[in-house]
Amino acid sequence: MSQEITPFEAIRRTNPAGNEYWSSRDFARVLGYVNYRHFQAVIGKARTASFNSGQRVEDHFVGSDQMIEIGKGGQRSVQTVMMSRYACYLVIQNADPAKEIVAQGQTYFAIQTRRQELSDDEREEQRRLAIRAELRSHNSQLADAAKDAGVIESRDYAIFQNHGYMGLYGGLGAQDIHHRKGLKKGEQILDHMGSTELAANLFRATQAEDKLRREKITGKDKANQAQREVGAKVRQTIKELGGTMPEELPTVESIKKLESKERKALKKPQP
Repeated sequence: MSQEITPFEAIRRTNPAGNEYWSSRDFARVLGYVNYRHFQAVIGKARTASFNSGQRVEDHFVGSDQMIEIGKGGQRSVQTVMMSRYACYLVIQNADPAKEIVAQGQTYFAIQTRRQELSDDEREEQRRLAIRAELRSHNSQLADAAKDAGVIESRDYAIFQNHGYMGLYGGLGAQDIHHRKGLKKGEQILDHMGSTELAANLFRATQAEDKLRREKITGKDKANQAQREVGAKVRQTIKELGGTMPEELPTVESIKKLESKERKALKKPQP
């Protein structure tokens, strides 16, 4: 189904910020709902479906005013709902299935939503790869700063790192996090973090290194304390912003698989 001929693309609008949306009034007309009140019931079901799926309803259904023609060149303002592509997908799933245009819409929005999901997944993969690579680099720099502070032995450095985790994860050490995340023996915590969790750990690592060097901290105990304080501060910032605590974030597939896929893509001959 090409975008040029589908009636749903014909009524797609774009706001000044460049974001696409659909007017519920236009959508009701295309679907053949003569009485808009009947279509409002469909929107209500779609809102509920959005909430039940864990989505912020206000991100996908936004009330607004729309001018409509009333004959003899006149216009009047009516309430409408600006709907995202995902909202349209939910609406079309709850519309009257007896209407042929509804079946067409279900096919169209299912395909388009899936394409968007794949695109979002690909962007998340790239974010994970980039942040993980940067975190490796900064962890190396943090190790150098810790060594200058007196954290020499491997065992001492493991304890030092654990203090960073405990600060960021509300008292949970590396083993606790490993268990809480349901990781198997041999699986590394950092390899199964999404981009949001990786970014929190990257910020912790960069700030811990900076604190050690800036304050010229020496001694293992003081270094451990500084590492934990930085982790706790990052955690507090996440809380103040209304974010999800890192221990509550889900695990994802090993980044090693993504890195392997990336290497293969780089080796693939370009057309």
